[in-house]
Amino acid sequence: MSVQSLYTAATGMESLQTKLNVIANNMANVNTTGFKSDRANFEDLFYRNEMMPGAQDAASNYTPTGTHIGLGVRMQSTQTNFIQGAFQNTSQPLDLAIEGNGFLTVVDPVTSQNLYTRAGNLSVNSQGNLVIGSAQTGRLLNPQIQIPQDATNITISSDGRVQYQQPGNSQLQQAGQLQLTIFQNPAGLLKLGENLYADTIASGSPIQQTPGTQGTGVLRQGFLELSNVEPVRELIDLITTQRSFEMNSQVIEAGNNILQTITNLARH
Repeated sequence: MSVQSLYTAATGMESLQTKLNVIANNMANVNTTGFKSDRANFEDLFYRNEMMPGAQDAASNYTPTGTHIGLGVRMQSTQTNFIQGAFQNTSQPLDLAIEGNGFLTVVDPVTSQNLYTRAGNLSVNSQGNLVIGSAQTGRLLNPQIQIPQDATNITISSDGRVQYQQPGNSQLQQAGQLQLTIFQNPAGLLKLGENLYADTIASGSPIQQTPGTQGTGVLRQGFLELSNVEPVRELIDLITTQRSFEMNSQVIEAGNNILQTITNLARH
């Protein structure tokens, strides 16, 4: 029995270590633009059923309960929290915050695959195309939008219309139309890092719509969506996880002491 307790407590420590990794990642990304926090979910392992409920006793009565010995716990899943993050006013014309459920669509330059992001820190590349700002890879927006070199007063409306002015012309010129993409199950998206997601069978097919329609949300120019990590809640989870880890380690220590005692008695 003591040996079993060691293995059972070990599953608890292993699962809690994974939860600590999730908490650490959340806290590390507390300042990441558009980051969505994760939650660790657990499930108990199978049981050793020593006596089934409903068995007949000596008096032919059915027992109301049975005897089940659990064999531990494991990580069931990590679940992403897509609750809206706070907005930061940057006053930068190419900064966008998505107020709603939508994602911006970008094209991976290597695979030509569509990827999705909540980070709206846009930039203009050397060809004048709008890209997601990155020091490593410039990923074009889809649909592609090009801004002339002499463009001034770039405006992006809440419904995604990108307009600009040119010297000597007071009229706004149309550069293109931004689109937002939504999914039936955003929690099923595959996290790739670099603020990017890829669609999967679990997420459902991407549905691209004009901002402000079909529940996509609207765009806010001059703002960025901050991480939705709540530091106080993460710290509380960190403390409770640490205490749970310590309790499991104490179970292992107690089981080891019992085994040592049994070994010593057997020698005598």
